[in-house]
Amino acid sequence: MDNEKRWKQFVAIWKEPTPEVGQTPKQVVWRKNKATLYYYPAVTKKYKTPLFLVYSLINQAFILDLGPDSSMIEAFTKEGYDVYLLDFGIPGYEDKDTTLDDYIEKYIQKAVQRSLRHAEAEDITVIGYCLGGTLAAIYAAIATEPIKNLILFAAPLDFSEDHFDSNLMDALKKGELNVDAVIDSYGVIPGGGMEFILRMATSPLFYSPYLALYERADDPEYVLRWRRFRSWVNGHVPFAGATLKQCLHLIVQDNQLINNQLVISGKKVNLSKIKSNLLVVSTEGDQLIPETLIKPVMNKVSSNDKTYKRIKGGHAAIALKGELPAFLSNWLKDHS
Repeated sequence: MDNEKRWKQFVAIWKEPTPEVGQTPKQVVWRKNKATLYYYPAVTKKYKTPLFLVYSLINQAFILDLGPDSSMIEAFTKEGYDVYLLDFGIPGYEDKDTTLDDYIEKYIQKAVQRSLRHAEAEDITVIGYCLGGTLAAIYAAIATEPIKNLILFAAPLDFSEDHFDSNLMDALKKGELNVDAVIDSYGVIPGGGMEFILRMATSPLFYSPYLALYERADDPEYVLRWRRFRSWVNGHVPFAGATLKQCLHLIVQDNQLINNQLVISGKKVNLSKIKSNLLVVSTEGDQLIPETLIKPVMNKVSSNDKTYKRIKGGHAAIALKGELPAFLSNWLKDHS
């Protein structure tokens, strides 16, 4: 294709309506405030242990169900698993005082209980992605529910080292930057503010995805997937101020989680209390969550059955496949 024709197709892409996302059949099981617990029934149920997915507080959860043949949730249901997804929704100013404690006990724990009851299951597999993996690990350490398996994808857990080439993060770690006044003035940090913080922390290259789109502007399937993905990348959601302060001070600055010093609703979060079968996954091309942020958890848990897997791809790569990677499919089969 000549450059002129490619350019015309590239320009035409931006005039098209935003493509639909989240098309895998689902039912609403439970709601609390802005959060929704969705149930995705297995196409043909093969396993008694359902999957409970926890996504981040920063982006929208539809990255796990981006579209037909590029949906991790769809892939799970095709392999025979009942799936539950806790979508935290989009906080408003009225949610500014929602704490990390609230997200763990009032949302995740309650949603797991609802999922177990709805599935009539004896145990459950908890899967956490990115910051959702951090929340899942905290919950698993204090849970009284029967968690058979815990899977953590690219979860930031250990901030003992300088992981980011960023003056912002360096100043925060050293206590030279106090963001409390800014957070308090907003109450809830807008989605654009969260995007700015992430860009400052990671300094990624922003133009390469657009160059890739230009090169493949004549491939409708690629363009559709690209546009769905970019709608997720650009769709940061507001962040409750009370929770953000806890994350920045307790987890990032003081590194309390990995050192078993974090307290949630009066309960000490001791990672050695995690005895579930454990699978921890990091990706080689992840600019957001380096391997050193997640791998140390392997030495903190008490799980007899624990596996660490390093795979190719970027931060969200595993969520975009239309089928489960072999290692994940086999691990789940063996543990479900």
